[in-house]
Amino acid sequence: MTILVTGSAGHLGEALVRVLRGAGRDVRGIDIKRSDFTDFIGTIGDRAFVSRALKGARAVIHAATLHKPHVASHRYSEFVETNIAGTLNLLEEAAEAGVGAFVFTSTTSAFGSALTPAPDKPAAWITEDVMAVPRNIYGVSKVAAEGLCELFARRHGLATIILRTSRFFPEADDDANVRSRYEIANVQANELLYRRADIEDVVSAHLAALERAKEIRFGRYIVSAPTPFTRDDLAELRADAPSVVLRHFPECEALYAARGWKLFPTIDRVYVSASAMASLGWRPKYDFRHVLKSLRNGKDFLSPLAREIGSKGYHDTVFADGPYPVA
Repeated sequence: MTILVTGSAGHLGEALVRVLRGAGRDVRGIDIKRSDFTDFIGTIGDRAFVSRALKGARAVIHAATLHKPHVASHRYSEFVETNIAGTLNLLEEAAEAGVGAFVFTSTTSAFGSALTPAPDKPAAWITEDVMAVPRNIYGVSKVAAEGLCELFARRHGLATIILRTSRFFPEADDDANVRSRYEIANVQANELLYRRADIEDVVSAHLAALERAKEIRFGRYIVSAPTPFTRDDLAELRADAPSVVLRHFPECEALYAARGWKLFPTIDRVYVSASAMASLGWRPKYDFRHVLKSLRNGKDFLSPLAREIGSKGYHDTVFADGPYPVA
């Protein structure tokens, strides 16, 4: 079965092609950029190109996208062309070709304003039931593309799974205040408590979705490292997050002190990935417990896949004042 992976020169796309090739699967990568993981070069905005690329494929993992880091550098129309029209081209061609499974990489950014409660409110408990309230063109375009995916599942019989992935990029935070106060590894270790996943776990979620798509027919799932927190923690997480973390993980204090690391003083949202684990049979390995185990053993908590791919960036330009321009 040939699997088409879009965005194969990107961070997730490369990871998917690497893993699929390593497993001996028949995979075809497409992207607008050349890479060792790209078989056909072209844009998903060109339906004729999509039709050629899909020939003989029996499954699609659609990871190509303009990202949040492109909001300040690209026009709205470019987001529409790539994230909405490009997705529609893939869905139409996949449905016509009788593709058996379609997995769409979406984002927890789709939740938008729902992720930031008022200052005097508890942290937000983010499940698939929370209504999306996009706050930029990236979120708007991804929610629109999700709607197209659901339409093709409901009306055209295309078995489709949407994965709203949390942060998995290796670049420094776009918030200058965070960059000035925490080293990158410290930030990303903290985020595994509530808003991050390792790239290896994100890949395994996509492959699990691919396997279960025909059975599920349509589903939308959050993909993020399993959180140790419960609803009972939400008020205290907003007021004094370190107290909650140390209650769950007393050994964290000494392990962090040895590295000169700090916990975040407050946490405003918690992504809940329990549905993805239950419905897809997804078994993520890289959570905060893994971080502490790695610190105890003097090892890097990143997966081998994350270390192999490294950082790609989002623009050809290197910016002096951050990893990318912020709108």
